[in-house]
Amino acid sequence: MNLDPLFLSRLQFAWVIAWHFLLPAFTVGLASFIAVLEGLHLATGREIYFRISTFWIRIFAVSFGMGVVSGIVMPFQLGTNWSRYSDATANVISPLLAYEGLTAFFLEAAFLGVLLFGRNLVPRWAHFVAALMVALGTLASTFWILATNSWMQTPAGYTMVDGRFMPQDWLAIIFSPSFPYRLAHTVDAVYITTGFVVGGVAAFYLLRPRFVEEARTMLSMALWLLTVLVPLQIFLGDQHGLNTLEHQPAKLAAIEALWTTESRVPLNLFAIPDEQAETDHYVISVPDLGSLILTHDPNGTVRGLRDFPADQRPPVAIPFFAFRIMVGIGLLMLAVVAISWWLRWRGELFDQRWFLRLCVLASPLGFVAVLAGWATTEVGRQPWTVYGLLRTADSVSPSLTGLDVALSLAGYSLVYMLVFATGLALMLRIVRAGLAAADAEPEDEIESGRPRRPVTALPVGQTGSRG
Repeated sequence: MNLDPLFLSRLQFAWVIAWHFLLPAFTVGLASFIAVLEGLHLATGREIYFRISTFWIRIFAVSFGMGVVSGIVMPFQLGTNWSRYSDATANVISPLLAYEGLTAFFLEAAFLGVLLFGRNLVPRWAHFVAALMVALGTLASTFWILATNSWMQTPAGYTMVDGRFMPQDWLAIIFSPSFPYRLAHTVDAVYITTGFVVGGVAAFYLLRPRFVEEARTMLSMALWLLTVLVPLQIFLGDQHGLNTLEHQPAKLAAIEALWTTESRVPLNLFAIPDEQAETDHYVISVPDLGSLILTHDPNGTVRGLRDFPADQRPPVAIPFFAFRIMVGIGLLMLAVVAISWWLRWRGELFDQRWFLRLCVLASPLGFVAVLAGWATTEVGRQPWTVYGLLRTADSVSPSLTGLDVALSLAGYSLVYMLVFATGLALMLRIVRAGLAAADAEPEDEIESGRPRRPVTALPVGQTGSRG
């Protein structure tokens, strides 16, 4: 059996980063949600925000820990499997990743302990500052990781010296042509992902019913957030598409399974791409709509894959279908938000059980969408690690054998399934246990900002003594 180290290295990287990406897709948005809750608690003194924040901090701690464990593997892979890529790009990529560690990891690490364990040890304002710093740290991490990825997608600000990329203009490197669009699109996506998870958990409690007051607050906040972010994501995705048309036309041609350069391009709603015959089968399309969406001109011209040498074309099927999964989920999300508008107007947002079940079912949609978007952009970049300049085949470590990668891939697969299964089970256990309640604060503690003592949760409808 012939084991190709290049294929297996790509498969291993995809496995590791796909699992890891699920965690930032949740924790970045969740950290900001917790900071908002802490700010509302500090500003209003309402204990409901305290209880909701305490609940989500527990889930955040589990998810953040899983993210750290799964993320450690990433830099090791660059050395073990992609040494030629690391050698060629080290002068650009290494500083960007170092900036991420300096500005993001240390910021998160410095304040995470206060957020997790300082509830009863520091004043409320200090706990809010800790939550805010952790949220800013997760966003800073997102900034630098996406700056790194965007430079690989649309490289700028470099010179080539003996086959190595040497930095020439750091502002051009950081703010590469696709970076602003990728950053806005991704941050919006992870906030949407968190919004649907929060809404799904709230709907789960309302269906029971348990923790009704907190669940109503969470569901309302999540749906107001999604009311803004889901339509915004459609706009951001459109702008990102225009940027891809300009800077990565082969990727866009693969996303649309477009083989010939033409104007008045139809929009392929469905097709079976055939790369050998350079055509599509079983096509369902809308005439002229492709040009209108892709170029904002019904007569606009879009380049086809035949304009590019065969060895410089990305695979077609994965970006084509992954993109349509992402867009389809986006439309489902918009439908959920639109239904919430109608129910809120009728005063039935918290009472329609069919809608609450819909929210529970929709809670994982964001994770599927971000994975589909990741597959679209990364597979669409092939056959390059640095677009147009460094091939993936020329990036893999030359000393690797297929057996080496097969063994490491098997090990990573087992460990990741164990870690993620355990972490998911723990988070579901926290959800089943419910929200934590807290004693109402005396007025003098509210004014002074001194911490208060939390107590054990009791579901709505139950009573108990508090010592």
